[in-house]
Amino acid sequence: MKTGRRAKPVRPVLGLLAILLPALLAAQRQGFAAPLEPPALPDPQAVRQALDHLAVTYETRFPQAPALRQRWEQLRERTPADEPWPEELQAAWRRLQRDVLTAHPQLRSHPLLYVVRRQYTPDHHNTATFFPAAPGEYNNGRFTPGAALKVIDLTTGAVRTLLATETGVIRDPEVDFDGRRIVFSMRRDAADSYHIYEIQADGRGLRQLTFAPGADDLDPCPLPDGSIVFASTREPKYCGCNRHIMANLFRMEADGANIHQIGHSTLFEGHPVLLPDGRILYDRWEYVDRNFGDAQALWTCNPDGTAHALFWGNNTASPGAVIDARVLPGSGEILCVFSSCHDRPWGALALLDRRLGLDGRPPVVRTWPADAIDLVDASGWQQFDRFKQVRLKYEDPWPLDDAFFLCARMTGRGEETGLYLVDRFGNETLLHRESPGCFDPMPLAPRPRPPTLPTRRNYANQEGYFYVLDVYQGTHMQGVERGAVRWLRVVEVPEKRAWTHPAWVGQGQEAPAMNWHDFNNKRILGTVPVEPDGSAYFAVPAERFVYFQLLDERGMMIQSMRSGAIVQSGEYAGCVGCHEDRRTAPDFRLPNRPLALRRPPSRLEGWHGPPRLFNYLTEVQPVFDRHCVRCHDFGKPAGDKLNLAADRNLVFNVSYNELWRKGFIRTIGAGPADIQPALSWGSHASRLIQVLLAGHYDVALPPEDFDRLVTWIDINAPYYPRYESAHPANLAGRSPLNDRQLARLEELTGVPLRKLADHRRNRGPQVCFDRPELSPCLASLPPDSPAYREALAIIRAGRRELQSRPEADHPAFVACSVDQWRNEKYERSRELERLRRRALAEGQRTYEFDALPARPSPPPGETDHRGR
Repeated sequence: MKTGRRAKPVRPVLGLLAILLPALLAAQRQGFAAPLEPPALPDPQAVRQALDHLAVTYETRFPQAPALRQRWEQLRERTPADEPWPEELQAAWRRLQRDVLTAHPQLRSHPLLYVVRRQYTPDHHNTATFFPAAPGEYNNGRFTPGAALKVIDLTTGAVRTLLATETGVIRDPEVDFDGRRIVFSMRRDAADSYHIYEIQADGRGLRQLTFAPGADDLDPCPLPDGSIVFASTREPKYCGCNRHIMANLFRMEADGANIHQIGHSTLFEGHPVLLPDGRILYDRWEYVDRNFGDAQALWTCNPDGTAHALFWGNNTASPGAVIDARVLPGSGEILCVFSSCHDRPWGALALLDRRLGLDGRPPVVRTWPADAIDLVDASGWQQFDRFKQVRLKYEDPWPLDDAFFLCARMTGRGEETGLYLVDRFGNETLLHRESPGCFDPMPLAPRPRPPTLPTRRNYANQEGYFYVLDVYQGTHMQGVERGAVRWLRVVEVPEKRAWTHPAWVGQGQEAPAMNWHDFNNKRILGTVPVEPDGSAYFAVPAERFVYFQLLDERGMMIQSMRSGAIVQSGEYAGCVGCHEDRRTAPDFRLPNRPLALRRPPSRLEGWHGPPRLFNYLTEVQPVFDRHCVRCHDFGKPAGDKLNLAADRNLVFNVSYNELWRKGFIRTIGAGPADIQPALSWGSHASRLIQVLLAGHYDVALPPEDFDRLVTWIDINAPYYPRYESAHPANLAGRSPLNDRQLARLEELTGVPLRKLADHRRNRGPQVCFDRPELSPCLASLPPDSPAYREALAIIRAGRRELQSRPEADHPAFVACSVDQWRNEKYERSRELERLRRRALAEGQRTYEFDALPARPSPPPGETDHRGR
């Protein structure tokens, strides 16, 4: 350090900025631009409403009522109507508000259980909170250890620790119905996965219940018969619009025996809780032919995995996520969190009354903060992150009764959360704060035990049965005359078993590329007849994630589901109609018994052959090759208008790119949350089919070829049959050219090829690997130039690469080794599930720790898809 010269003092303003700027930037990243305002002044009328409600509801259990009323009257007399309150008066009102709320009999008669931990670090989606340690799994977040399971007595302020860890995380506690057992999820350290544990209310008897290596078990919920439902990544599947591993609902006995899967949607199922009638209420993220961001709603099912049904919010554009719901005791209302797609699992608290509707703003009774209700929107596009605007974030709601609710809420000190009590009258008070944050408050007390529902399924892993009373009943079927619907098509949406780092930009990130705009691959299981009275009855393989489409006499789609349905082995499930009011029930009374139910169920026979993953290149392109390409090809006038050539380009093929990009097909893609009117998209609305039906020169398609075209459009015009890739490190996870080759080709041609892996920026096919010399990107280069010859050589190298390692659109496709490993891991999970189902069917008990198969690590150097 130099001496002898006096350093100039830092200017005060610059010094202040140096101190505040990091905090302000951090606050902005957390979703608020400045420190939160001081707590709002209590509303005297709200305080009185809370006081009177407690007095009426709890009567002799609320002996403080007279004294509190007297204090309220005295303060009311001292409170000016139109002048600012003195600080002493403000403090007096806050004390009274807190005294009223903390006098709640349930808070005085039972201690509160809660968790102390850090807030989860940000990742891509609100479900991405567990940052898996298993090799080969993806996450952007960071595991932050240090947590404790604690109990506080609010009457004395005494806190006792039941369990603490410096190296792990404790989360998701739930108190059993007798108030003596607590189940929770814990990860012991960064190398561990989350497993389910139990502990007694006095801190003794810690016991691990689940042990699966490399699988994360979360959100345990005790069931009335003593068993436990929980969310788990045991069936490894991945986010369709990104790369994160997802979770489904599983069930096990109280001691960890007989673990088996009861939910089978293709994305995330979590936060299971019980309704008073014994059903499970949970939040489910799934999207079929719709955008990813506003597709996380509330669903219900029976504890045996039957009767999965939408409960609320599947067609509401904002909030993007409706999560962590609990029912109010003695009420039909639901308390939940309105969150955003790209956020942590927090946001605004919301009170829903399902009797007022199943979507949109009318069923929202109120929100906390109150102005968050203005962010609710029943329709619209790309509104799924509006609740990130909520500056005061809430989570982990727990209703004490129909008016008073525990929750975790930001305290105003960065991301720290404390335990709060809020009520429906507008009062809020901090009960306890503890660094780094408090979560999951709930009374450590007995509670009513719902009824145990009977089992409505078997474990034969065979088939279940769907029926529809009348397809013409319901919304968005206006204009469809009776008799128009002749068939019902059943389409499966398989799970995503593999991912890549590079992505195609559709409505979101397709990693790897699958379709022009949406994320799903498809498998047509078959079609069944619709009777003249609109009824249908058919068998479906169990646990397939399927949706239904209504077809006319030509097999063209009239209306389509854009959500999935599941049936368990031996289950019978049904609906009144298509997009009907879900609060209605079918009428099977004679003589009006539906015609379809007077006969055996229809069987699914596939589509032009056995059920298979739909591949555009093998199912649709041959139709164009037979009837269209002689005119619609490179170098021909009709090809300039619409090129239907089969040539493979960087991501898809020529005809697929042209049909989508030029608007010759009208599909929904990954469309909005709104239910679409009948006939508004699909083959009926597509220019390509309209031209063919009107007559196009001498083109006369045989019935099967016509059916192939309309069916492809009606199932939302997919391209790739599977998510596995042969070139996972290259452009969109599909190109045979690596990044170095593409960069050189861009330099030679001046075409920004890598930026075109985006449906919004795409300029059409630029590279033809089947006929490299026809590649449009070469058009600006003189054919005898060195640049042309080098560029052509690069494209020909891509052709040779595709010939030796075809992509997933080719019948000879072989997945890269890491994707083969992922598939093997998936198949092992399903085989283990089949073995457990067999044991259940035979009345046996199996335990996970008896024979745990080790999950092999992915191939060396391949967890991030660098190389084959």
